[in-house]
Amino acid sequence: MSRSYESYKKQRAEQSTKREKKTINQTNKFFTYLKMFVIVFSALAIAGVVALNLYLSSLPPIENLKDFRPNIVTKFYSADGEIIKTFTTYTYDKIELKDVPDNLKKAIIATEDKNFYKHKGYDLFGIVRSSIQNVLAMHTVQGASTITQQLARILFLSNERTIIRKVKELEVATRIEKTISKDKILEMYLNNVYLGAGSYGVSGAAKTYFNKKLNQLTLPELALIAGLPQAPSVYNPYNNIDLAKKRRNQVLKRMLTMKYITKDEYQKAIEAEIKLSNVPQLYTTNKAPYFSDYVMKELEKLGFEETEVIHGGYKVITTLDAKAQEKANEAILANMKAYGLTNKTQQAAVFSFSPIDGRILVYAGGKNYGESQYDRVTQAIRPPGSAFKPIVYAAAMEKGFSPNDIVDDSPVTISKWSPRNYGNKYRGKIPLYKALMVSSNVCAARVIREVGVHSVIQLARVLGITTPLEKDYTISLGSNGVKLFEFVRAYGAFANGGYVVEPYAIERVEDSRGRILYKATGTKSSHQLSSNTAAEMTAMMKTVITNGTGMGANIGKPAAGKTGTTDDYRDAYFVGYTPDIVTGVWVGDDNNKQMHGLTGGTIPAKIWKEIMTVATQKYGNKDFDYPQIVLSDKGKPIAEGDENAESEAKSEDEEALLKEANEIKERALEAVKNNSNTSNPITPTDINNNFKKNQAPVPKTEQIPIAVPESLR
Repeated sequence: MSRSYESYKKQRAEQSTKREKKTINQTNKFFTYLKMFVIVFSALAIAGVVALNLYLSSLPPIENLKDFRPNIVTKFYSADGEIIKTFTTYTYDKIELKDVPDNLKKAIIATEDKNFYKHKGYDLFGIVRSSIQNVLAMHTVQGASTITQQLARILFLSNERTIIRKVKELEVATRIEKTISKDKILEMYLNNVYLGAGSYGVSGAAKTYFNKKLNQLTLPELALIAGLPQAPSVYNPYNNIDLAKKRRNQVLKRMLTMKYITKDEYQKAIEAEIKLSNVPQLYTTNKAPYFSDYVMKELEKLGFEETEVIHGGYKVITTLDAKAQEKANEAILANMKAYGLTNKTQQAAVFSFSPIDGRILVYAGGKNYGESQYDRVTQAIRPPGSAFKPIVYAAAMEKGFSPNDIVDDSPVTISKWSPRNYGNKYRGKIPLYKALMVSSNVCAARVIREVGVHSVIQLARVLGITTPLEKDYTISLGSNGVKLFEFVRAYGAFANGGYVVEPYAIERVEDSRGRILYKATGTKSSHQLSSNTAAEMTAMMKTVITNGTGMGANIGKPAAGKTGTTDDYRDAYFVGYTPDIVTGVWVGDDNNKQMHGLTGGTIPAKIWKEIMTVATQKYGNKDFDYPQIVLSDKGKPIAEGDENAESEAKSEDEEALLKEANEIKERALEAVKNNSNTSNPITPTDINNNFKKNQAPVPKTEQIPIAVPESLR
């Protein structure tokens, strides 16, 4: 037994030794192959680099480069062929390198190309290094273009992201280096680089942002300019002062690291406040500046980069109606001035689009782009007042109410809320259409009590209004803020049979050779309102213009609309439409100050009338393609709103909201089950506890009626 066991152990040991040798051999083979692969790959890479270097070294210089002067590049056109914006350096403000402050040259080199005076126009090792960083990050985190390559792209190439373009860039950069000196390259770069807000070159940027000569700028001001080439619109201090400051400080940090400035200079510079010019000097032709900014954002969504657009020589055909836009610019200034609203914070905004196909026709985010680039069409959140009432009445129509149903226009108290009519004027029992026509507050309150707050909010949401809306009866009077863009889009559903259409600004993009790079194929639309409700609301809102609060907007052809005025005359709206065009006008103060006597039927209605008179000319006097809605005073009375009715409506709202909350809870629980691989996972218990907490009554908070940058307050 003992011998047999010893023999067995010896046999197992021999087998184990064989397996270990086999494993070692396999491992050695793997590392041998890996080593061979690395050697071969490295050899090929080195050979490629050597070959590329030899090729680039053999390239000839570029003739007449010293005399190069950039020509007009990209242009934006209106739908009717007018040039509305030109990206050009026709006001080319050239400066010699000897007149450029030392700190600016150092800041640019530290930020854009620290080896500028050492390389031959390109940095192959830099390209490899950045490529590895980008692959590891799975997106672009590091660029590798030298100043010479950037100049090559600005002067001769496009910004398309292809290997062919990159090779061409290396080729041209090498030829530039053979043609002119390093100092001349830096000088041309500083004179031609785009720095945002229509500024080409550092001298132009000094005037645009600080209204100073270049040699008058401080170190932090020079650092701000040096940080702009990477993303001019992103770091434009007029657009985002915080991002601009962060970028400026990054530049200063690079200068400190490279010992261009001392620690004391660095510390003082990063603590300096940014003091911008009040009126930027725009170096571009720009007849619709707020719209042009919107077009740039739309181009970026389509995949075009800002520098690509600016230097690409593109022809961008937009949807804008040039004549109507020109009239809008004039009407805003003339009417604001006539009413004495000349303060910089007293502003107006206009948005107009086609409810049929979504083409944006007029776009003005303020009265003076030079004074303020803040876009009040898409960014400002202002309460619409009575202009919100059509959404309340539309919710009623969707539930079977009729424009002729009778409502009591007399004082009412709903859940301790007692709305009052303008001037404390009450008319007794009147039809719903007349209640909207005269903009009765108590009637709107009675209607929302009958249809339910939830129904009104739900309708506002499907019509495209995304801003917060209080689950409260007061929303019937437009107490919550909205964005003009979204609000006007919502009105579009009344104009075209209940369809919500997404506005768009770009019809076509062509390159410098006329090739079509993008063409609009149609816009998104969804049917969110019954055609009968759209017809009834249009019939009701027609009376607002012919006999009601919006008579100042009467253009002498079929049109419908609604005025809106907030408490204490802080905001005034007029939103109206014809079968072909929807236009909204807002007037107010950026700092939410009172503007005594301002109502939706005054300045907004007048501006609307002037714009629509021009915009609707080509459409004639055609009426809406709706069945005839007969308006009369002989409808049936709606519920009187006793305590039982109020409780039922409230119960309906609570039930609907609870149902919605339960659905959200269920989706959240399902999401937790499917996504448990987080470092700090939310558990089902967390969701249940949070759900119970949010079932408790929420105290009403004061609605913030304004959303403007702090610098404008």
